Amino acid sequence: MKLVAVSLCLVFGACAHPSEQRIAYNGAPYADYHQHLFSPALAALMSPAPPAKPFQAITASDLVRLLDSAGIKRALVLSAAYIWSQPRRKVENDYEKVKADNDWTAEQVALYPSRLVGFCSTNPVREWALEEMARCAKNPNFHGLKLHFGNSVVDYHNPAHVEQVRQVFKAANDYHWPIVVHMRATISANLPYGRDEALIFLNEMLPAAPDVPVQIAHLAGAGGYEDPLVDQALAVFVEAIRRGDPRTRRLWFDVAAVVDSDAPPQQLGLIATRIRQLGVKRILYGSDGASGANTPAALWAKFQTLPLSVADFRTIANNIPPYMR
Repeated sequence: MKLVAVSLCLVFGACAHPSEQRIAYNGAPYADYHQHLFSPALAALMSPAPPAKPFQAITASDLVRLLDSAGIKRALVLSAAYIWSQPRRKVENDYEKVKADNDWTAEQVALYPSRLVGFCSTNPVREWALEEMARCAKNPNFHGLKLHFGNSVVDYHNPAHVEQVRQVFKAANDYHWPIVVHMRATISANLPYGRDEALIFLNEMLPAAPDVPVQIAHLAGAGGYEDPLVDQALAVFVEAIRRGDPRTRRLWFDVAAVVDSDAPPQQLGLIATRIRQLGVKRILYGSDGASGANTPAALWAKFQTLPLSVADFRTIANNIPPYMR
């Protein structure tokens, strides 16, 4: 395997073995486990007002070309249909738009059945959340569920929201659906997030889906890792895994958009430390929506600026969760 040199100070106890320092794994990950497509309608919704450049639609063909250029065989496509029900957008008849966008994503994924795996999405605190899951469960091109607590404005301290999320998790468990969850509470509405909220997730939400893999997106954040509240939340899972909490048996963590190559060495070292504490066999590579320069290849290169060993990168690159087998 070809090795390339990197120059990064190794800190926070995350150093590679001395024989592996200053080198990085140069293979491609087997799959990108956090990707999105964007329908023309959704791209139009997300576009800023002119004269700003409009947001571009991303089709399955676009994504496969990017995977090919990165040497990545497969991708998990997470429907972004939930964006239509984001409260701040105030879309009229939003559920009809959510259904249409889930259907579009399923049709796109079906064009590349050997390359792409599709997950349906819903807003878990809307009255139609379970109805949409039941509808998606009849579609053979969907194999799991994507939830975005931030976009859906899920409030961990609202008992009704917690119960609705529990019902959604239970339904996914009944459908034998793995779950990918962006568990970071919304930043724009300034909802609380940190250790207490991660404990609510672990103690009250996660137990409702005991039999399926649950993938926590962005290492429990929303991209990047500069916010200390995100590290507080992730530490809850580090501690639970360390003590052998059975609720963590099927937990996975993706690193989509977590690493900023301009981040200080202390931040990169902390991310590497947390990855090792969680266990590299639980870590999945992801790059998030391929807008602008955020391509699967570019984000994989950024990820490799972490002070991890060749063995760590190799393990992460070749991790395959049950839903992709």
